[in-house]
Amino acid sequence: MIFPIFAENIFILRQTLLLFTFLCTFFSYSQEKYPKDYFRNPLGIPTILSGTFGELRSNHFHSGVDIKTQGREGLKIYAAAEGYISRIKVAQYGFGKAIYITHPNGFTTVYAHISKYADKIQEYVKAIQYKKENYETGNLFLKQDQFPIKKGEIIAFSGDTGSSGGPHLHFEIRDTSTENIINPLFFGLKPIDTNPPTFLALKVYPLDQNARINNKNRSTVISLKSIEKGKYKVDKIAASGHIGFSVNVFDQLDKASNKNGIFSLEMLVNGKRFYHHDVETFSFAESKFINLHIDYPHYKKYKKKYQKTYKEEANKLSTYKGLIDNGILNIENGLNYNIEIIAKDYKGNTSTLKIPVSGVKNNTIFTQPKDTTAYKIVAKNFQKFKEENVTVAFPKNTFYEDVYLDFKVDKGVAKIHTPSIPLDKSFTLTFNVSKYSEAEKKQLYIANVENSKYPYYLSTRKKDSTFYTTTKTLGKYALVSDTHKPKASVLYFKNNDWISKRETIKVKISDVGSGIKNFRATLDGEWILMEYNHKKRILTYNFSDKKLVGSKHIFKIVVSDNVGNTNTLSTTFFKKQVN
Repeated sequence: MIFPIFAENIFILRQTLLLFTFLCTFFSYSQEKYPKDYFRNPLGIPTILSGTFGELRSNHFHSGVDIKTQGREGLKIYAAAEGYISRIKVAQYGFGKAIYITHPNGFTTVYAHISKYADKIQEYVKAIQYKKENYETGNLFLKQDQFPIKKGEIIAFSGDTGSSGGPHLHFEIRDTSTENIINPLFFGLKPIDTNPPTFLALKVYPLDQNARINNKNRSTVISLKSIEKGKYKVDKIAASGHIGFSVNVFDQLDKASNKNGIFSLEMLVNGKRFYHHDVETFSFAESKFINLHIDYPHYKKYKKKYQKTYKEEANKLSTYKGLIDNGILNIENGLNYNIEIIAKDYKGNTSTLKIPVSGVKNNTIFTQPKDTTAYKIVAKNFQKFKEENVTVAFPKNTFYEDVYLDFKVDKGVAKIHTPSIPLDKSFTLTFNVSKYSEAEKKQLYIANVENSKYPYYLSTRKKDSTFYTTTKTLGKYALVSDTHKPKASVLYFKNNDWISKRETIKVKISDVGSGIKNFRATLDGEWILMEYNHKKRILTYNFSDKKLVGSKHIFKIVVSDNVGNTNTLSTTFFKKQVN
């Protein structure tokens, strides 16, 4: 006969052994799948990360690692392995200047936010920019024999281009055939990390009308107690019915102050694993489901990301492993539950959060009333609603579930619910503008006016008496008029100055209304390439691009905003050609 306590110990031991066996098998299998010594560090400095793979970003998971460049630009970037340059892209936002190398072992490496390419690549890219008369190249797909690359060859220099928050190298490794992104740390990139993740807070959710958290049918943020490094607990929670948890947690690597993402999150209930999620690999197509993985309403209101330890029905992420009841717990009256949430970084540093829960009888006196409005969204159906001069149209499956929507127009502002609901698709927003004159229509655009002081321009299509746009964000929208021309000023020299020692022309541009749409610069009547640093609002032309003829030269730039207001700046300068 096995005594009950002894039996419980055996159960826990078995679960521990199963978990240990899984982890050993998982990491062994991963090492077999991913070669450890094939790729080198793409920089010639120690690997210190400012961003980790799978980190929670706005509307997506981070698709690579961000390697610190000591706060500098211009560090040499080396090819991580032999292969050929298969794609190049220059864009104002996103990755900025990026380069893709396809390798013979079935993987592709990506290097982004670079300042400039190595000479032979730079010459090729610049020729295309001048041919197109456009800074942005779009995707340039190259043949295998155009730019063969050796391991360790200099391919570019680090920078801060695109939607970068500071100088660094964004580095990715992808499966060439599927384009799925894989955590580069599986390939042997070795940042120093001796710190366990840090839990900041716990949140508990009643997941049906009859569920209770401490006698209330609403979500609750629970304060944590730190026992020692990597170990946390909370006071006992009284609950009943179906509940779920989420945590605000981050990881911090050595020699870096950045609050990074964790590698895995799991939840044990009385020693049995109910939930597991890790960021080994994922596809770009599923990255949008981050908005179901996190507590999206909480993030939109407080700008803090809580990761759930349960899975929403509509969530199609492939990163969940072996869930029981989708991680949703059914708390029964009179029973006690020992819940443990475990956060790990890639190195295996672990933090645990222990949550005691006691099942209590449901207090049915207090119920949360359901929200209802005149506009019910049935997620699987196309829906179209109109108020005054505003129409909204939602394609099928724009919403992840059926909801009641607030929709009204007040003093020209269309309030389409609040931004607290994540959408899977874009919806169409249309304004009837028949009451405006043709002159007024030219200055109008549709803007998001959640922040009334800073209207945010949305790409506005104009057709006769209607203006329309598409967006994936609910909230407040209005027609806004922009009657101001963009501003432009040449920096560091004046009209008719001699600038023989200067290597560049720099122009500062700005717009207080709809925003800069485009610009076109010429030198002595010929188009020239100006690189735009949108963070500093400065355009730069390098005189090395073309040989000047004579000493007198005319520089001209035309800057346009999104409603067509333009500003033309012309200046004369003198410069001797330096051989």
